[in-house]
Amino acid sequence: MKKRKITLTPPQFLMGGFAITILIGTLLLKLPLATEAEGISWIDAFFMATSATTVTGLVTVDTGTVFTVFGETVIMMLIQIGGLGFMTFAVLAILILGKRISLKERLLLQEALNQQQLAASSD
Repeated sequence: MKKRKITLTPPQFLMGGFAITILIGTLLLKLPLATEAEGISWIDAFFMATSATTVTGLVTVDTGTVFTVFGETVIMMLIQIGGLGFMTFAVLAILILGKRISLKERLLLQEALNQQQLAASSD
């Protein structure tokens, strides 16, 4: 039985990364540690995580009164990941580990940052 290697196109990879980020954010916002005594519903946690990751600024609950410092920190991290792009964080991690960025990773980054050229020109 052969193992299939799953290959994703750059848009599929970006969409999957955002989906994973939103799911992790939803789970973290649903934790009792993230909210005050009454907590929030799954749909509110999902909406808040999606809104923070996509940096739309829409909310279903009052962030300052419903969330604890941990919950607010999760929301701030989702905003950072969404605003800068998770590909930027991935490339930063690769560079910190001292690895080289492959052509495929450069193409993914180009797609994530909506750039037309692969490398910056030196004008």
